[in-house]
Amino acid sequence: MATRDAIRMAAERGFDLVEVSPQARPPVCKIMDYGKYKYELSKKAKGAKRKQRFLQLKEMRFRPKTEEHDYAFKMRHVREFLGQGNKVKVLVVFKGRERAHMEFGYKILDKLKVDLSEVGEPAPRPRMEGRSLTLVFVPKAQDKPSSSPEKPTNAET
Repeated sequence: MATRDAIRMAAERGFDLVEVSPQARPPVCKIMDYGKYKYELSKKAKGAKRKQRFLQLKEMRFRPKTEEHDYAFKMRHVREFLGQGNKVKVLVVFKGRERAHMEFGYKILDKLKVDLSEVGEPAPRPRMEGRSLTLVFVPKAQDKPSSSPEKPTNAET
Protein backbone atom coordinates (compact mmCIF):
# COMPACT_ATOMS: atom_id res chain seq x y z
CA MET A 1 0.00 0.00 0.00
CA ALA A 2 1.25 3.49 -0.70
CA THR A 3 2.50 5.47 2.28
CA ARG A 4 0.09 8.37 1.68
CA ASP A 5 -2.89 5.99 1.57
CA ALA A 6 -1.78 4.27 4.80
CA ILE A 7 -1.36 7.62 6.60
CA ARG A 8 -4.80 8.77 5.40
CA MET A 9 -6.39 5.47 6.49
CA ALA A 10 -4.80 5.72 9.96
CA ALA A 11 -5.94 9.35 10.33
CA GLU A 12 -9.52 8.40 9.38
CA ARG A 13 -9.59 5.78 12.13
CA GLY A 14 -7.96 8.13 14.67
CA PHE A 15 -4.76 6.09 14.97
CA ASP A 16 -1.08 6.49 14.04
CA LEU A 17 0.95 4.78 11.33
CA VAL A 18 3.91 3.15 13.13
CA GLU A 19 6.89 1.63 11.35
CA VAL A 20 7.39 -1.85 12.85
CA SER A 21 10.27 -3.20 10.77
CA PRO A 22 12.29 -0.54 8.95
CA GLN A 23 14.94 -3.02 7.63
CA ALA A 24 12.40 -5.10 5.69
CA ARG A 25 11.89 -4.42 1.99
CA PRO A 26 9.32 -2.87 1.73
CA PRO A 27 9.22 -1.47 5.31
CA VAL A 28 6.45 -2.93 7.46
CA CYS A 29 4.06 -0.48 9.16
CA LYS A 30 1.15 -0.95 11.52
CA ILE A 31 -1.89 1.20 12.28
CA MET A 32 -2.12 1.60 16.08
CA ASP A 33 -2.57 4.10 18.90
CA TYR A 34 1.08 4.94 19.52
CA GLY A 35 0.44 6.70 22.87
CA LYS A 36 -1.37 3.65 24.22
CA TYR A 37 1.42 1.38 22.93
CA LYS A 38 4.11 3.44 24.72
CA TYR A 39 2.01 3.45 27.91
CA GLU A 40 1.68 -0.35 27.87
CA LEU A 41 5.44 -0.74 27.31
CA SER A 42 6.18 1.50 30.31
CA LYS A 43 3.73 -0.50 32.47
CA LYS A 44 5.47 -3.74 31.48
CA ALA A 45 8.87 -2.23 32.28
CA LYS A 46 7.67 -1.04 35.70
CA GLY A 47 6.20 -4.47 36.46
CA ALA A 48 9.45 -6.21 35.55
CA LYS A 49 11.44 -3.72 37.62
CA ARG A 50 9.18 -4.30 40.63
CA LYS A 51 9.68 -8.06 40.48
CA GLN A 52 13.46 -8.03 40.21
CA ARG A 53 15.57 -8.60 43.32
CA PHE A 54 18.74 -6.60 43.86
CA LEU A 55 21.60 -8.72 45.09
CA GLN A 56 23.71 -6.86 47.64
CA LEU A 57 27.30 -7.57 48.55
CA LYS A 58 27.78 -7.45 52.31
CA GLU A 59 31.21 -7.42 53.92
CA MET A 60 32.49 -8.90 57.18
CA ARG A 61 36.01 -8.30 58.49
CA PHE A 62 37.99 -10.65 60.66
CA ARG A 63 41.51 -10.43 62.09
CA PRO A 64 43.90 -13.38 62.41
CA LYS A 65 43.66 -13.14 66.21
CA THR A 66 39.84 -12.98 66.37
CA GLU A 67 38.65 -14.65 69.57
CA GLU A 68 36.04 -17.43 69.61
CA HIS A 69 33.13 -15.30 70.87
CA ASP A 70 33.79 -12.54 68.32
CA TYR A 71 34.12 -15.16 65.59
CA ALA A 72 30.76 -16.71 66.54
CA PHE A 73 29.08 -13.27 66.63
CA LYS A 74 30.37 -12.31 63.18
CA MET A 75 29.65 -15.76 61.76
CA ARG A 76 26.00 -15.42 62.88
CA HIS A 77 25.76 -12.12 61.00
CA VAL A 78 27.25 -13.71 57.87
CA ARG A 79 24.72 -16.56 58.18
CA GLU A 80 21.91 -14.00 58.50
CA PHE A 81 23.09 -12.10 55.39
CA LEU A 82 23.23 -15.33 53.38
CA GLY A 83 19.76 -16.27 54.64
CA GLN A 84 18.44 -12.96 53.27
CA GLY A 85 19.87 -13.86 49.86
CA ASN A 86 22.87 -11.51 49.85
CA LYS A 87 26.44 -12.29 48.84
CA VAL A 88 28.99 -11.88 51.63
CA LYS A 89 32.62 -10.89 51.16
CA VAL A 90 34.69 -12.12 54.10
CA LEU A 91 37.98 -10.33 54.71
CA VAL A 92 40.78 -11.38 57.03
CA VAL A 93 42.86 -8.23 57.49
CA PHE A 94 46.54 -8.54 58.38
CA LYS A 95 48.59 -5.79 60.01
CA GLY A 96 52.34 -5.53 60.34
CA ARG A 97 54.06 -8.82 61.16
CA GLU A 98 50.80 -10.76 61.03
CA ARG A 99 51.42 -11.13 57.28
CA ALA A 100 54.21 -13.58 58.11
CA HIS A 101 51.60 -15.99 59.50
CA MET A 102 48.99 -16.27 56.76
CA GLU A 103 47.97 -19.72 58.02
CA PHE A 104 45.88 -18.10 60.78
CA GLY A 105 43.78 -16.33 58.15
CA TYR A 106 43.35 -19.54 56.15
CA LYS A 107 42.26 -21.36 59.34
CA ILE A 108 39.54 -18.77 59.96
CA LEU A 109 38.29 -19.07 56.37
CA ASP A 110 38.34 -22.88 56.52
CA LYS A 111 36.34 -22.78 59.74
CA LEU A 112 33.82 -20.41 58.11
CA LYS A 113 33.47 -22.76 55.12
CA VAL A 114 32.50 -25.58 57.49
CA ASP A 115 30.20 -23.46 59.69
CA LEU A 116 28.35 -21.90 56.73
CA SER A 117 28.20 -24.98 54.51
CA GLU A 118 24.41 -25.38 54.85
CA VAL A 119 23.51 -21.76 53.95
CA GLY A 120 26.27 -20.63 51.58
CA GLU A 121 28.79 -21.76 49.04
CA PRO A 122 32.30 -20.27 49.04
CA ALA A 123 34.25 -19.17 45.99
CA PRO A 124 36.78 -21.77 44.82
CA ARG A 125 39.65 -20.42 46.92
CA PRO A 126 40.64 -17.35 48.95
CA ARG A 127 42.53 -14.49 47.25
CA MET A 128 45.07 -12.06 48.62
CA GLU A 129 44.03 -8.46 47.91
CA GLY A 130 46.60 -6.08 49.33
CA ARG A 131 46.94 -6.87 53.01
CA SER A 132 43.68 -8.81 53.29
CA LEU A 133 42.68 -12.36 52.46
CA THR A 134 39.29 -12.40 50.70
CA LEU A 135 36.64 -15.07 50.20
CA VAL A 136 33.14 -14.51 48.77
CA PHE A 137 30.19 -16.60 49.95
CA VAL A 138 27.11 -16.96 47.74
CA PRO A 139 23.75 -18.07 49.19
CA LYS A 140 22.77 -21.62 48.31
CA ALA A 141 19.88 -22.01 45.91
CA GLN A 142 16.66 -22.81 47.74
CA ASP A 143 15.37 -26.29 46.94
CA LYS A 144 11.95 -25.94 45.32
CA PRO A 145 9.48 -28.81 45.58
CA SER A 146 8.87 -30.59 42.30
CA SER A 147 5.81 -29.48 40.37
CA SER A 148 4.47 -33.00 39.86
CA PRO A 149 4.09 -35.25 42.91
CA GLU A 150 5.52 -38.74 42.78
CA LYS A 151 3.14 -41.40 41.56
CA PRO A 152 2.41 -44.17 44.06
CA THR A 153 3.29 -47.65 42.89
CA ASN A 154 0.86 -50.54 43.08
CA ALA A 155 2.38 -53.55 44.75
CA GLU A 156 -0.80 -55.57 44.26
CA THR A 157 -0.97 -56.46 40.61
